[in-house]
Amino acid sequence: MSLTPVKPKSRIDLLDVYRGFAVFGIFVVNSVIMHSTFVNQDAYLAQFTSWYDRGTQQVLQLFFYTKFFPIFSLLFGLGIAMQILKRRQEHQPVAGFLVRRMGFLFLFGAAHIIFLWSGDVIHLYALLGMSAVVCIKASNKVLLWSSLLLLCFPFYDLLLEWLFNSIHFDPYVYLEGFDGERINQIITEGAYTQGLVLRLREYVVNLPMLYGFLAPIALAMFLLGVYLGKNKLVYDLKSFILKLKKPALLIAVITNVYRILFLRLFTSLDLYKTEGFRSAFIKMMVICDVAMGLFYLWVLGWLWYMTPFQKLLHPLKYVGQMALTNYILQSAIGLFLFSSVGLGWYEQLSPTQVALLAVSVFIVQVFFSKLWLSYFKYGPLEWFWRCLSYKTLLKIKR
Repeated sequence: MSLTPVKPKSRIDLLDVYRGFAVFGIFVVNSVIMHSTFVNQDAYLAQFTSWYDRGTQQVLQLFFYTKFFPIFSLLFGLGIAMQILKRRQEHQPVAGFLVRRMGFLFLFGAAHIIFLWSGDVIHLYALLGMSAVVCIKASNKVLLWSSLLLLCFPFYDLLLEWLFNSIHFDPYVYLEGFDGERINQIITEGAYTQGLVLRLREYVVNLPMLYGFLAPIALAMFLLGVYLGKNKLVYDLKSFILKLKKPALLIAVITNVYRILFLRLFTSLDLYKTEGFRSAFIKMMVICDVAMGLFYLWVLGWLWYMTPFQKLLHPLKYVGQMALTNYILQSAIGLFLFSSVGLGWYEQLSPTQVALLAVSVFIVQVFFSKLWLSYFKYGPLEWFWRCLSYKTLLKIKR
């Protein structure tokens, strides 16, 4: 039986707007980490005390951190569920195709880690994607309750610590002796191969964060996306968004009140210094951040269907259609901007300058994506991934 990809004309524009928006937010956050790694970030940021730099950091905390990664996870689960349903409707094989498609995506992610950026999440999405055939068979209640429990469960770090101790694995030894000064020297002056080795070390050290923090959020949102795709709610988004108006606004108010109190008050309380209470405060902050990300989707949908501002959102569609290409391209640009491969601006800019630089790069990506898609049907990496997935050389030119 022949394997045929989803035709570009069948795409839902608002989903591409969502993807473009997620790519933007992810790059703003990643730019901060690319510019100063976790090892030295607190010390570096402490140098900047001006009102605008402090304001930039607060804007990032309130409106960017832990907001866009969940959005992309949800959209990934939604997209895979739609693809599975379509293939079943057309009586095309699903399991083998999905394993092959996710397998190649995993290789993209691995190459991304090695050659460009240790903070890759593509390989994590690939692992989640392979479970979609099983997940989509689950009932709606199982999907929704699993999503909620995965998001709210507070003891991932303890479970991961127990697992690492059981197998006698300590990821932090891989950066022993690598203080902020040495990392700065490798990134800004070292050879590309030195940076490559450093990225691999960073990836191993970041495993607790990847699987103890990001992976549970990703899986929770992935399951929510599968639920939305399985129930075909995406084909009547306008009605769905209208029904969610009151709960969306209520959630936005509640979560923002908590997030402001957390940043302004709770962290200074004596209670926060107690490990158990601190973990509870932080877990609630994470839940509120994820809820805020979902609220962003509702706001974009409302603007898209109910206001004249659809034209202002339309450019995001082009970035969203080339989400994989733009995500990888952002890492290549970051490597050029901040390492010895290019300009070597690592830890040379203020928080405000880094944020403005990220926004500027994204604007260039919008124009690049629009120009590319005026001549080609798919982004370059999207096309390559499709060819591998469908085992055929697909036409790329319009």
